[in-house]
Amino acid sequence: MAARTYLGEFELMILLAVIRLGDEAYGVPISRELLETTDRDVALGSVYAALDRLQQKELVTSNLGDPTPARGGRAKRYFRATAKGVAEAKMTKKALTSLWRGIPQMEGERA
Repeated sequence: MAARTYLGEFELMILLAVIRLGDEAYGVPISRELLETTDRDVALGSVYAALDRLQQKELVTSNLGDPTPARGGRAKRYFRATAKGVAEAKMTKKALTSLWRGIPQMEGERA
């Protein structure tokens, strides 16, 4: 049996942002997506460090776009979730959903 890749909360959030953004997944939009959807303001350095870890785990791939004058001739690095990354996100959702089902309703909340 192959070893399972486990994701931390932040890596999972980054992976989900990459999936949500599709072809526009690069540093700034990923950071903005996290702020807008989770109210979590993250530094770009943290985003790129997590993307590097996800790439090492083969959960995302990256490629360089064309250089643009607006970026001083630098190219953007775009990220895309791999099939393995999408499968990992789905397995994580399933595992977390199962765990939540086992928690009794909390006062004033629905589990």
